[in-house]
Amino acid sequence: MKRSFLALGLLTIALVLSSCRNETETKEVVREVEVEKVKEVEAEPKRKGILERTAEKVDQEVNKEIDEEIEKIGDDN
Repeated sequence: MKRSFLALGLLTIALVLSSCRNETETKEVVREVEVEKVKEVEAEPKRKGILERTAEKVDQEVNKEIDEEIEKIGDDN
């Protein structure tokens, strides 16, 4: 009885491992495509955002204040 169950189990395992192996073949297709680069039309200059405009104004003001302080201190040479 043990031998028959063992034989039946080994047979089942052998069938399961050997069957249902679907080997699919893959095929690579390589296509060459020409791409034309479109030149960017510079009809409008790039617009700056509100943060960039504000930052520029602040930089100008800070630079003026720095220049004034430098003038107050004077030239050490």
